[in-house]
Formats: sequence, structure tokens, C-alpha cells
Amino acid sequence: MDGILPLWKPRGLTSHDCVARLRRLYGTKKVGHTGTLDPEVEGVLPICIGQATKLVPYLTETKKTYIAEVTLGAATETEDSHGAIIESVPVNQPVGIEKINSVLTEFHGEVKQTPPMYSAVKVQGRKLYEYARQGLTIERPERTIRIFRIELLSNEEAVKNGTQQFQFKVECSKGTYIRTLCTDIGSALGYPAHMSDLVRTQTGSFTRENSYTLEDVEQARALNTHLSLLLPLQAGVEHLDVLYVEENIAAKIYHGQKLKIPSEAPSGDSFRVQLGDKLLAIYQYHPTEHGMIKPLKVFHYD
Repeated sequence: MDGILPLWKPRGLTSHDCVARLRRLYGTKKVGHTGTLDPEVEGVLPICIGQATKLVPYLTETKKTYIAEVTLGAATETEDSHGAIIESVPVNQPVGIEKINSVLTEFHGEVKQTPPMYSAVKVQGRKLYEYARQGLTIERPERTIRIFRIELLSNEEAVKNGTQQFQFKVECSKGTYIRTLCTDIGSALGYPAHMSDLVRTQTGSFTRENSYTLEDVEQARALNTHLSLLLPLQAGVEHLDVLYVEENIAAKIYHGQKLKIPSEAPSGDSFRVQLGDKLLAIYQYHPTEHGMIKPLKVFHYD
């Protein structure tokens, strides 16, 4: 029972809640998710089962795509719609689409971002939200994230109750806080702001279209077809370069042996090694032995 379930996480459940339910449905404790989604956020959450749990670090490295909604006119302590309002500046005249588009282009490429206080980032051994719940605000390390694509989805200019809302689609690197991106966009437009809605539509190669709901899995379990929902291990590392090997080399890989660098060397710090369509291992260039590659993860099949 090894594979990846592209789950569509519903609103109202934590990522851990989803893992707990899938452990029961698949009858195994070897279940892990690949990037936390807040309870109020829905979207693509790849779930690794069995040996696929070894791939969790590689899946969390992949690009993510979101559709986010910004509300201009009010900032909250959590940077989303579930926190108390800490600043309010009424929007009396709608901000034009042209101006919003201009500001969005400023966030394309490498962007400096400070993690929000209500986040799981650790500072001095404690998670930031632990400080925040005590009413403390501490200095946070600035990080560099990357926005590969960002585009405005709304085309209306309307003000309601002193606020204005618009949606944008963004493709970004790991570690990007969309809540913070929304507040930073608002600041660039001259208003306090917060993220009022968020949906994750893609993680790596996993999309909304090829994802399953928990209800889908439960129905498949009742029909004993739940294993057919799992994608093969290699589906989780398609973003890595690949080295194909023959059967005689596969035996060495199964035993975790080092190998000589092939004539057509794969790119990247780490890469996948396959026998046809079967993922055998994740390898890297040996840090001390020139001309050699060594295994990071090895997968065994019955």
C-alpha cells in the first residue's frame, strides 16, 4: 500500500484531521501530508501513504498555486478574516483595476516577506503563534520567497461598507504566506488589508481536477477500490530530473550502493532514479567522493 492520494481538503478540517481519517480508511499509520493548510482553507493537499511518506520533504518543495481574496480597508491580528481588526481605514473611492494590476506586478519575482505572528515558524525554539497568543510581538527573521506568476482575477470596482475586495491567482515557492502577501499588497495600495478567502488549486503536478474528496475515498473504501485512488510514487517527484537505469544496476540500488556518475548526468542537487516507470530511489551527488552518487531514499517493492 504505497502511493500518493491527491486530496481536496475541505474547509473546517485541519490537515492533521485529514491524515487521521485516512489512516483509518487505509488501515495504516504511515500517512503524512505535504504542506499544512489552515482549517478555513480548502484545496489540494497531497497525502503520502506507505513508502510515499519518504517523499514528503520533496513534495513540500514544489510550487503552489492559490486563488486569494483581498479585503482592503481593514487589517486583522491574524492577517485573515478570523482575527480581530487592529486597523481600519475606510475605502471611500474604489481603487482602480489598472492600479491594482500595477501593484501586483511589483510582487513578481523574488520578494522579501516577514512571517506573520500567527504562524508555525519557530523563533528561539517556540512557534510564533505561541508568542502571539500571549499577546507578544517579537522580531521575526525576514525570508525571501519567489512569485512565479500573479494575476488579477476580479474586474469589478465596488466599495461596500468601507471595504473593497478583489481576487488574484498566484503561483509561488514554498514558504510563501499568502496572508502576508495580501496585507503587503494592501499596504502598497495605501490601505490596511487582510486575506478574506483562500483556495489552493495546485501543488506540484497535483491539481483540483485530479484530486479526491474525503467522501470519494469513503465511497471507494466501501467498494474496496480505495487503493486504485493512489498515484505511484514517481508522481510526487516529477519536478526532479530523472536517471533511468537497467535491471543490473537496479539490484545495486536496492541495496543502497553508491554508483558512478553516468555519462549523461542528471541536473539538480537531488534526482530520481527509475527502472522504467518504477521509482527506485532518490540520489544525490556524493559530497566527498568525486565522480560518485549516493542514495538519499531507497524504495522497496514486494
